[in-house]
Amino acid sequence: MNPSTEFDVIVHGATGFTGRLVAEHFANHHPDAKWAISGRSADKLAAVRDEIGAASDTPLIVADADDPASLRAMVARTKAVLTTVGPYQLYGSDLVAACAEAGTDYLDLCGEPAWMRQMIDAHEAAAKASGARIVFSCGFDSIPFELGVWFVQQEAARRFGAPVARVKGRVRAMRGGFSGGTAASLKATMAAAARDPKVLEHLKDPFALTPDFAGPKQPHGAAVAHDDDLDAWTAPFVMAAINTRNVHRSNWLMGQPYGADFVYDEMVLTGSGEAGEAAAKLVTAANAAMGAESGPKPGEGPSKAEREAGFYDLLFVALAPDGRQVRAGVKGDKDPGYGSTSKMIAETALCLVDTPEAAGGIWTPGAALRGKLVERLQAKAGLNFAVE
Repeated sequence: MNPSTEFDVIVHGATGFTGRLVAEHFANHHPDAKWAISGRSADKLAAVRDEIGAASDTPLIVADADDPASLRAMVARTKAVLTTVGPYQLYGSDLVAACAEAGTDYLDLCGEPAWMRQMIDAHEAAAKASGARIVFSCGFDSIPFELGVWFVQQEAARRFGAPVARVKGRVRAMRGGFSGGTAASLKATMAAAARDPKVLEHLKDPFALTPDFAGPKQPHGAAVAHDDDLDAWTAPFVMAAINTRNVHRSNWLMGQPYGADFVYDEMVLTGSGEAGEAAAKLVTAANAAMGAESGPKPGEGPSKAEREAGFYDLLFVALAPDGRQVRAGVKGDKDPGYGSTSKMIAETALCLVDTPEAAGGIWTPGAALRGKLVERLQAKAGLNFAVE
């Protein structure tokens, strides 16, 4: 961690839709924190500061992804940089490099596994040497899933004496879509895959984020299927491609407490019987129709009323070899892509700053912070973790 004490956290990209929500969370819930906002335009930053009701002396920092010197100057002033400026494969590489070199913590909302692997290969050694904690995917992808698996495995260890080698993640209900940044990231990723076959290899590999380790074959999760363990129909879940990889990296970073033979998949639960099967087919068709151009554009998003009305309800099932099950639920009180995500990354940044004992390196949020982050998200970010 950077020993700089000028700021604990800089919210980079505060003039964007999600960045503004993160800054608003700081202003409303952590006004006494040592924080600042940054972006390309001082005038726009000042307007955001005033519109969200932040203190008039909240520092404004001008920094631009196209100006690496400005990024280096920014990271030298803070313990952590929280960035919402994506797609990260287009705008994040120089910032990761600057943080890894300076020993400054870095947090983002990345759902781009091929780029994440590139950053791991390029900067893991530097981050370990400098003490920087580089933490990707600190929003809906993939904190509720990564920590949901960790949480249900804790209960499995209590009941069975050890974690289990098979966990299922299931989306029971959700209201509210994914962010415009998610769609932009998908578009950028597809373009990168067209240019570089190695990107496509990483996208297909469930263990793309665990260098030098490949575990057992994983369920493909790409088609409607009946889940016999839950006696319900399931449909593919569009965020599984990033979440499953983060869960496997988390297991790997923690020393594989779930085992080297760990199997994990994510699907959407749609119900039982003919109605459940029909619903699963509808979800699958909707997924196929959702392209990179669908949904809000970067910088756009749902109204406050829509964010407040959103929620999600996730189920995690740990399966013992003898057929016994442990179930845990993870629920969020706002729409996943914006309202809940903005609170999650803000609280994760503060939790990371408050955990100096975590070593430098490229982390998942759950592997770095574990139960401490679960407690904080329940207390301050509207999440609920419960054994069922």
